[in-house]
Amino acid sequence: MISIGDIYDKDINFLFGSGASSGLLPTLQLKMRKGEGDTRYSLEELANNFEHEGANNKLVALFMHYYASCIRPAEKMTLESASATEEGAKTINNYRIFLNTALEMVKRRKALDRKCNVFTTNYDGCFPLVADALIKEGHTDFVLNDGTRGFTKRILQARNFGSYLCHSGVFDRYQASVPQINLIHLHGSVYWSKSGNSILVNYDLSGRADLLDAGQAATLQPFSAALEKQDTELIDLPHTDFSDDEMNAFWSKYKEIPIVNPSKWKFHETVYDEHYYQMLRLLSYELEKPNAVLITFGFSFADEHILHLVMRSLSNPRLQVFVCCYNASSHSAMEDAFKGHRNVKCLVLPDNQKMDFTAFNEQVLAWPDASASNSPTDLASALAEPAGEPVVPDDFKDLA
Repeated sequence: MISIGDIYDKDINFLFGSGASSGLLPTLQLKMRKGEGDTRYSLEELANNFEHEGANNKLVALFMHYYASCIRPAEKMTLESASATEEGAKTINNYRIFLNTALEMVKRRKALDRKCNVFTTNYDGCFPLVADALIKEGHTDFVLNDGTRGFTKRILQARNFGSYLCHSGVFDRYQASVPQINLIHLHGSVYWSKSGNSILVNYDLSGRADLLDAGQAATLQPFSAALEKQDTELIDLPHTDFSDDEMNAFWSKYKEIPIVNPSKWKFHETVYDEHYYQMLRLLSYELEKPNAVLITFGFSFADEHILHLVMRSLSNPRLQVFVCCYNASSHSAMEDAFKGHRNVKCLVLPDNQKMDFTAFNEQVLAWPDASASNSPTDLASALAEPAGEPVVPDDFKDLA
């Protein structure tokens, strides 16, 4: 549905939302009914509802549920644990296929321009974990640029997204750029922490403590179960038995996690706030380029600040936006949201097919060469076996 031949040489940007990690981590969509037909609450809508009503206890309980069901699993996730279930292995494999497709696209661009941007509102580590596995196999030479520099401490700086890695010949007769994917977390990451006036990125979270102990998790369970029941409405949501001290202690620690809550788009720390604005500005600048392309997947545009940013960018007549819709209902909503903008195409699969990550890779953004050797079995083998031989540039092969 998207012709790669038409866009591979453009300034390509992807915007990924929680739908991409579905199968590993829950999306923001809850099952609790709104009481209007068959519509359901999203976590953002329910949080806004509680905030508007001043129902602070329910608001904190809601974010306890969000922490326990999404953030904590993301902190503990490894590629091995994520691939342990059939659904998880499929999701990880879809990230692998997408990365290979994106790399095949940028490889075909002219030298010193072999890069694209992946903006994501997800906090999880699917992209870096899968990129690690691909690099370990040694068959693909590329850079996943997460904006960090450093060895024992990796410090995140926005300016690093403008850097680029090149191979040069022994006698400096040529330069060959290494394909690069910039990974930009618009809503923060579970791997971030504050280090003085800087953001430290550490992918080893094995020592991070759980904000909820076993007893508190058990207390939360009836509340969480009600959120995920098909026939529950707001009036059925039970009260929790947390004391004020427990609520305050959790909320105090939760606010230190450097992520943007689904209900609010602000950080509570100046250091994170500044970086967050820089990343939104980067997205805006990228969409202002003459040949910019934006492809969204798993993203509902419920984040109004990002919706407004993209809307403002649509005044660029040479920007092309592809909005990948999960089903006919979301397609109708996106068609209405972007009505009148001729440079937006809202894509949906025929015959009521759901556009999950597999369908996106197979039917929307498919590059035949990139889908080869992408089976979960291959991925598991790559994890189990020692790293392959490093990729040696042609210029160095005589010396290897």
